[in-house]
Amino acid sequence: MQLEPLVPPGDKPRVQRYGPGGFLIAGRAVQGSVLIVGRRVISLAASSLAAVDAEALAPLACEDPRPDLVILGSGATFEPPPAALLRQLKERGLAAEAMATPAACRTFNLLLAEERLVAALLIALPA
Repeated sequence: MQLEPLVPPGDKPRVQRYGPGGFLIAGRAVQGSVLIVGRRVISLAASSLAAVDAEALAPLACEDPRPDLVILGSGATFEPPPAALLRQLKERGLAAEAMATPAACRTFNLLLAEERLVAALLIALPA
């Protein structure tokens, strides 16, 4: 897990583009999957939601204020998240909504624009 620099103050970590292998978030290219929480963009090694472990979710518990909702992007197509992942989020008091990554990017941006406390775990599309 690699912590990318914070999004500059006043900016929001909007997903400007997604494509094979990565994302453009707040003007910064990020390769691979990501966790966006607060103004942080954290690179993840996971290539599927099943590969996301408890360590990858740890930043969600550290955020103040904590997000109310985590948007889960499962990749190019929708895949239901593993029960273990949903259980780990629930244990942290977080609700989750899963969808394909393209829809997750759009939903995350919309909720961010509405000033909602939202995080996103986005699996990159295959390269």
